[in-house]
Amino acid sequence: MTGLCRGGWYTAENSLNDNVMGSNYRAVDEALEIGANCLVMVVGGLAPESKNIDRARQTVFEGLARTLEYARQHGMPIAIEPLHPMYAADRACINTLSQALDICDALGDGIGVAVDVYHVWWDPTLAEQITRAGAHRLLAFHICDWLVPTRDMLSDRGMMGDGVIDIPNIRHMLEQSGYTGLSEVEIFSAEHWWKKSGDEIMKTIVERGAIHC
Repeated sequence: MTGLCRGGWYTAENSLNDNVMGSNYRAVDEALEIGANCLVMVVGGLAPESKNIDRARQTVFEGLARTLEYARQHGMPIAIEPLHPMYAADRACINTLSQALDICDALGDGIGVAVDVYHVWWDPTLAEQITRAGAHRLLAFHICDWLVPTRDMLSDRGMMGDGVIDIPNIRHMLEQSGYTGLSEVEIFSAEHWWKKSGDEIMKTIVERGAIHC
């Protein structure tokens, strides 16, 4: 089973109010209901009308701590997904595996990371941080490719093999650290792959996975 994506968005409002936290508790319940391996967290960027990224990161930490307290009661692992820095303002102010793992170290058991190659391939400390995570904190692995040029920040991801990411090398890093889970294909592609049939997409994923993953 894959992880459920997503919970998070702790900074969507100006406080960790009942709306924000309630949506995350419900996300834990939904992950439990479908038997997900983990609940993946896209944590949120800057709060409305704010330029204070340090405050945003503190809010995210507090929100994760509160969600984790609830998730632990039900045995649902939480996976922080660091997003590429281009999303720091609007989607996720946690942008490197190092930042995510610092939070994991502070919060303890029941929390780890989701490694999405689209967001972390560029990181010069990637191998070191994957080793640091270890098998118990490597909870999910998302794959696609980074196109050059990229026409849209959100919805122009490539099929594996069409871009510049060395996916087999990153997969090898995870396996060396004990990861035995799935490679979850996650391709946001409004102008290309989303316009093709499901059968064609699945056929291509299988073919590319055998070659490029």
